[in-house]
Amino acid sequence: MDGHLMSPARAFRVRCVHRAVTEKQRVFGFIEYAADSWKKRRRQVIVKSETSRRGYNTRYVVTNLRGCSAEWLYDHRYCARGEMENRIKEQQFLFSDRTSCHEWWPNQYRLLLSGLAYLLLERLRRVYLKRTAFAQAQVNTLRLKLLKIGAVITRNTRTIRLMLSSQYPEQDLFLKLASKLVPG
Repeated sequence: MDGHLMSPARAFRVRCVHRAVTEKQRVFGFIEYAADSWKKRRRQVIVKSETSRRGYNTRYVVTNLRGCSAEWLYDHRYCARGEMENRIKEQQFLFSDRTSCHEWWPNQYRLLLSGLAYLLLERLRRVYLKRTAFAQAQVNTLRLKLLKIGAVITRNTRTIRLMLSSQYPEQDLFLKLASKLVPG
């Protein structure tokens, strides 16, 4: 079913099946297409037709990859590319978009710090936040909900005391993480 050409009748059948079972239905196929600006050269296009309770959703992706099913190319190549773009966007939330200096070195330094912050938060999420509500959270969510805490810091000659807000909703998780990250 997957490597075949997509026809309107096939997409219509998916809609009919969806009405009968009310679960999301997806169908994939290939078509050949040539836009006027492509110098009359036909290209292979992946077609994904999806029907759910929200309605119909059809996507077209031009590809030159051969030898794989349309579903595999869409799920493992096209969607993976989108996921990588989401990771790049996540890093931009960590201040790498603020490269407004007129000189190169300060901007480069900010990008370096942003990349390091992203790596640290990604490691925190992947290793220490498994099986928590934050296991799939974006790094900006981790920063805002887990690390950005109101606190009072007092210091005397021997100790530094950190008093977290009593209204901090993720206090237990924060203290558990802090105990795992502190050596000894």
